[in-house]
Amino acid sequence: MKRKFDYKLLYFFIPLIFIMFISFLNMYNAKVLALNYQNHLIKQIIWYILGFLIMFIISKIDLKSIFKYSFIFYLGSIILLILVLIFGEEINGAKAWFNLKYFSFQPSELAKLSLALYLTKIVANTKIEKTKDEFILILKVLLITFIPSILVFLEPDTGAIIIYLLIAGSILLTSKIRKRWFIIISLITMIFLLIFFYYYFNNPDVLIKLIGTSFFYRVERLLSFTNGIGLQLENALVAIGSASFFGSGIGKVSIYIPEAPTDFIVAFTIENFGLITIFLILLAYLIIDIFLLKTYFNTNNSYKYFFISFIAIFYFQQFENILMNIGLMPIIGIPLPFLSYGGTTILIYFMFIGIILKFKKQKDLSFCYL
Repeated sequence: MKRKFDYKLLYFFIPLIFIMFISFLNMYNAKVLALNYQNHLIKQIIWYILGFLIMFIISKIDLKSIFKYSFIFYLGSIILLILVLIFGEEINGAKAWFNLKYFSFQPSELAKLSLALYLTKIVANTKIEKTKDEFILILKVLLITFIPSILVFLEPDTGAIIIYLLIAGSILLTSKIRKRWFIIISLITMIFLLIFFYYYFNNPDVLIKLIGTSFFYRVERLLSFTNGIGLQLENALVAIGSASFFGSGIGKVSIYIPEAPTDFIVAFTIENFGLITIFLILLAYLIIDIFLLKTYFNTNNSYKYFFISFIAIFYFQQFENILMNIGLMPIIGIPLPFLSYGGTTILIYFMFIGIILKFKKQKDLSFCYL
């Protein structure tokens, strides 16, 4: 017997297709912006085709196997993060990509998926009966999260570290551990931050000796993002401020914005197609966000841990990228989901969605087999 199509999914796919269409138009305009963006359109089309294909394939896979072997996926991601530090290509000061001739692969993106899968398995299969069980679970989650975070820190990729912490934090928040643990963790974090900022403002030489020059100046760059406007943000603000209601149009670029197809895709979209288009894009994201949130609240099984981790990073990337484009958040290399250029990111998000939509059909899935 054939399953009936769930028409509620249109609330997800119609806005997504609209975002995809605008992304293609942006990539077409990107080739006018710089020579190294000449192939962005064809590559973005390929990523989307592969993404939809992967999502379809996942819908045919037994999800029990995915979670059963989540540790292997996690371990594979860790190995790739180590290898990229040795053999990876350095781009913009970060050694985070494997150059595979026709395209690049970023292991830190794959680690987001494998981390969410493995932490979901760990939390879902932990029976909380005593305080000791809670403590051990928190230590496990922190250890599993810190390993990829440290490796990505060496690349360096600040944005990916924040994403990993969001995944771990969102899963723990929705777990069965008592909320007093979050108060304890918050207090410990605040103490460390107070100590850090005390030395940062009063005796920075001590910090430089402890954490190294590279990390210190990376932190300084993040904390001082409002003190000055770099070329990226300056040109982005000029593009936004000078854009008409409908933008400059197809095949025309009024001002050069560094990293326009990725980090500064919002400013680039406004420059190209005006304020009306970015308003429609924000509306599309809002519809997707509401769909995800409503679906999450209708989910009653252990899969909710994986679901909430995706919602956390999906919402955060929207928030960070949009505010980053107007100078209200530091520039940390966070793309806007599905609109920004990036093959690995698009494919990983489609994998997330494939698993989410698969679980939507299997509401009574149990994790007892893991």
